[in-house]
Amino acid sequence: MVEKRLLGKKDVWDIKQYVCKAKRLDIETGKRIVLFNKQDAIENDIYVGYRVGLKHGNKVAIGIVDLTDHMVEPGQVGIFKDLQQELGLKDEERIEIRHIKKPESVVYIKKKMDKIELKPSEISTVMDELMRGYLGEIELASFVSAIYINGVTEEEVIGLTDSIVKSGDTLNLGRHLIADKHCIGGVAGNRTTMVLVPIIAAAGISIPKASSRSITSAAGTADTMEVLSGIDFSIEEMRHIVKKANGCIVWGGGTTLASADDLLIKIRHPLSLDPKGLLLASILAKKKSVGANHVIIDIPVGMGAKLHDMADANALGADFVKIGRRLGMSIDVLITDGNNPIGRGIGPTLECIDVLNVLANNGPGDLREKSCIIAGRLLEMCGKAKKGRGYAQASSILESGAALRKMRQIIELQGGDSDVKPADLPIGNCHEDIIADRNGKLVGYDNRTISRLARAAGAPNDKGAGILLFKEPGEKVRSGEKIMRVYAESESKLDFALKAMKKWETYTLKKIILNELG
Repeated sequence: MVEKRLLGKKDVWDIKQYVCKAKRLDIETGKRIVLFNKQDAIENDIYVGYRVGLKHGNKVAIGIVDLTDHMVEPGQVGIFKDLQQELGLKDEERIEIRHIKKPESVVYIKKKMDKIELKPSEISTVMDELMRGYLGEIELASFVSAIYINGVTEEEVIGLTDSIVKSGDTLNLGRHLIADKHCIGGVAGNRTTMVLVPIIAAAGISIPKASSRSITSAAGTADTMEVLSGIDFSIEEMRHIVKKANGCIVWGGGTTLASADDLLIKIRHPLSLDPKGLLLASILAKKKSVGANHVIIDIPVGMGAKLHDMADANALGADFVKIGRRLGMSIDVLITDGNNPIGRGIGPTLECIDVLNVLANNGPGDLREKSCIIAGRLLEMCGKAKKGRGYAQASSILESGAALRKMRQIIELQGGDSDVKPADLPIGNCHEDIIADRNGKLVGYDNRTISRLARAAGAPNDKGAGILLFKEPGEKVRSGEKIMRVYAESESKLDFALKAMKKWETYTLKKIILNELG
């Protein structure tokens, strides 16, 4: 490296600064890695895992050091694609490299590992340094693990929620009544959000829904809505849509709402760590960031769902209500049956077909029923229906066609075809029916395995892939009848899914004698 000199000011930067040439590396790491030649590293006291500041023009970023013998030469620094756009770099341009002091957050992360409660200011520092790129995966994994093992206090959840909200932008609609809904997940299908949002919006209540993509399921709400329209919008675009239609269904990851949460999810996902404190903070931060003051939380309980125990569900629900109240939100909780999928379709397009059919009063009864129950409770909370009359009010809005018209308006505002019909949506052109090999009674489907099977077939990336269920739990089945159909967009993916299914028990068929079938 060349051109060493002292800085005139000390902040988070150390006093050492170097200037060298940037070498662009056409690789995405998913991390903030910069690559140094080992010879340069030895000369300048740089080690693997150190943080360095990168400055190009008026743009700055933080990188975490890795070393090489040959990928970059002395006098060069390798910049992966993750940081190239952030810095606006072209190949061989000069870039400033500065040593950085150890993040202050490390002290607080160790404190949490030692089972000591963190102050709001300490949590705020961790979130701030996370957003500024000062923390690497090791520190973040340690922080999440400490919360997972040691738990968090109510005060820490409040601190986490506020800090996550402050890490991004907030949606200001200038309206006093704003509703939202969240399901903690684990149930295949279950596209109640896409039925509920137009019902609530048609009732005159603002409901700016920022939804997630799938992590382990066959489809998230955002994956399914993407079949019908765009989902990636800025805060201003989101505000415009809600001002016009009272509601939207967009991808939360495409906005700058509660930005720190997306970074924490990336750390939690590989080990499926979902500590209760982070779950509460994550969900409540997203609701607070859109200004929601009336929120309904759906907590499914059952085999294959995230929660199996009713006591755990009640405890989690009580925490949502208590902490939500402290954050200025009125929260109601519904504990629902999570033992089986909701709807007939599992996978983006198949779930979309269910939604459009329900909105047209022609869809799966269980999806309609659950959507109206949740929407009805929200209407009661918002004062749009008398207590005990919410379900009837939601059903009336659905039956009148107002919810379908509202959904079509939202689709159009989000850049989709407002005249779309279920028959217009393409399903995977390769499929195989799963046939009953005996007379029996369908006990139920396994939510987790059904989702795995749909993913093996290509969902959610292949929108037309997934599972179509022909039989409902409790229904009698004759030998040779179709139980479900697996869809894929290629023969190879269909073959892969069918081979995987032989190892998985996706449904339970209780054998019964023929005369019981009638």
